[in-house]
Amino acid sequence: MEAIIQTSGLTRKFDTLVAVDHLDLTVYRGEIFGLVGPDGAGKTTTLRLMCGLMHPTSGTAVVAGHNVDRDLDAVKDRIGYMAQRFGLYTDLTVDENMEFYAELFAVPDEQRDALMPKLLHMTRMAPFRKRPAGKLSGGMKQKLALMCTLLHRPEVLFLDEPTNGVDPVSRREFWAILYQVVKDGVTVFVTTAYLDEAERCNRVGLMHRGKMIRCDNPETLRNSFAEDCYEVEIDDLRMGRERLQSMGGVTSVHPFGSTLHLFLDPKMTSPDKLRAEYGSGEFHRIVPSLEDVFIAAMRKADLPLEAGK
Repeated sequence: MEAIIQTSGLTRKFDTLVAVDHLDLTVYRGEIFGLVGPDGAGKTTTLRLMCGLMHPTSGTAVVAGHNVDRDLDAVKDRIGYMAQRFGLYTDLTVDENMEFYAELFAVPDEQRDALMPKLLHMTRMAPFRKRPAGKLSGGMKQKLALMCTLLHRPEVLFLDEPTNGVDPVSRREFWAILYQVVKDGVTVFVTTAYLDEAERCNRVGLMHRGKMIRCDNPETLRNSFAEDCYEVEIDDLRMGRERLQSMGGVTSVHPFGSTLHLFLDPKMTSPDKLRAEYGSGEFHRIVPSLEDVFIAAMRKADLPLEAGK
């Protein structure tokens, strides 16, 4: 597989804060790569470093065969970047926004004449061509922003939480468009706070405190965790969580609906031991969700820090 994004020791500091901490990452041409993490994990900073919107403190990023820090113009020609708040002009119509960005990217007339109808059809935005952007719904605004970003045919599309605050139906439609974009040869690098969206990616990176703590395809992430995962039915969730978390061999416990999801080290304990010590509860072995894996992985990443307090 051909690498289209590659970082080595990529680091960005803001005074004493390390926003991105020695990131080594390879993204392959033609895949959808999802970067997941809580607020402040370093996702947006990582994207901005890859797009050349800020300089790294140390390390390198190579995108579409060009070093971002040394050959930024070549990188800009080959990427599309859609920020959380894309700069649409609310008083311009859908058509006028697209024409404006086509001019901005110096897209030749014949290319825009061929591409704009295709984008409008793909996004089902053709009926709204004459509507001002300010009067579009949230999902429609994101579709318009995506069309504007795709007008110059980028090799890599960087999207920073593109569906944040968008309704579930529009989110699903947006992802259907992304799959079509990938079929057309574009590589997609997307940050998201939605774990169900991460499931749609070919590979997922779990980021925490500036570090990549896990990176693989969703199925492997769910099935390769060293700890066993159990769903626990217990009367008092709050008290049960506190007590189970304090028991030896339990690495993570978190609420999941009306149950608890628990990770344990099978070398140190077992459901029978925990049930005997707690006095009650039903334990059912399950395959963890991506959310389970992410929470447990963050917990494990924090353990050395907590031990040193």
